[in-house]
Amino acid sequence: MIVFDLHCANAHRFEGWFASAAAFETQLERGLIACPVCGATEVHRLPSAPYVQTGHGVPDAPPAPTPVGALVGNTLAVQPHEMVARVLSQLRSLARGAEDVGERLPEEARRIHYGETEARDIRGSASRDDVEALLEEGILVLPVPPAEEDMH
Repeated sequence: MIVFDLHCANAHRFEGWFASAAAFETQLERGLIACPVCGATEVHRLPSAPYVQTGHGVPDAPPAPTPVGALVGNTLAVQPHEMVARVLSQLRSLARGAEDVGERLPEEARRIHYGETEARDIRGSASRDDVEALLEEGILVLPVPPAEEDMH
């Protein structure tokens, strides 16, 4: 996996995780990358510095946590547990509105990725091996745990 810093035409910053730089370029060209804040598909990669482990010195202490609701730059900061809860809620909401393709998820994801069928939101089930294979092909899939009320 490779993580890129991205921003949309509306200046929202976000990260994108891709199997490779080529996978990023392919998805960008096909308009498959969208801002998680506003949905804009005009996305650009920001410069990022590589991580270099030098083995010298002690890492700096992490910054003090930002209180919930504090304004950092132009962004309202939230605690990590709140962000996780919000992201899971959004993902579950998107999954409910997606077409359920069941166990055909790997096949349908490939058909969409390679332009053999219309692009649409889909959900279904796949084995861990299938998910890993899709990611290696540059096909973005995201396991979403069920909500607690759906686990009974």
